[in-house]
Amino acid sequence: MVSRRQFLRGDFKSRRAPQRPPWALAEESFIDVCSRCGDCAPACPTKIIFIVRGFPQVDFKRGECSFCGECVAACKPRALVRDGREPWSIKAQVAADCFSLRGVECRICGDHCPVTAIRFSPRLGGPPLVEIDANTCNGCGACVAPCPVAALSVY
Repeated sequence: MVSRRQFLRGDFKSRRAPQRPPWALAEESFIDVCSRCGDCAPACPTKIIFIVRGFPQVDFKRGECSFCGECVAACKPRALVRDGREPWSIKAQVAADCFSLRGVECRICGDHCPVTAIRFSPRLGGPPLVEIDANTCNGCGACVAPCPVAALSVY
C-alpha cells in the first residue's frame, strides 16, 4: 500500500512504513504531530532511535528496545504517547536464510530473547527448528543484531 506521503512525492512503490519509536501515534497522525525536534533519539539509552528526513525511526540492528519510555518523556509535541496501550504491534519474523532452517545448529537469537519467545523444536535428522511465539514476542528486537546471517527482522 502506498501512503499519502509517498503518493505526493511520486513514490509509488509499496513499502512498509518506517518503524517509529514505541508508543508512536498512527503513521499519518505521527507525521502531523511530530515537530522533527529529534529529542527522542538522544534520550534512548540503547541508541536504536535515529533521525531520517527529520523523523525518528528505530533500527534493531543497533540494539533492542527496553521499553523504558525515555523517548516518550522527551517527546514534547506528544507524537509518542504512553497511554496504557501496547508500545507497538510488531513481532519478530524469521527469513529463509536462517541457519536453523537450513540445517545448521544455531540458537543465538533464542539466547538473546529476554521474553523467551524464540524456541527450538526438535526434529529428526537435523538441528532443532526455530519457532517464534507471536503471543509472547514483544517486538523488542533483541534477536535481530546478534543473528549472524541477518535472518531476523521485526515488523
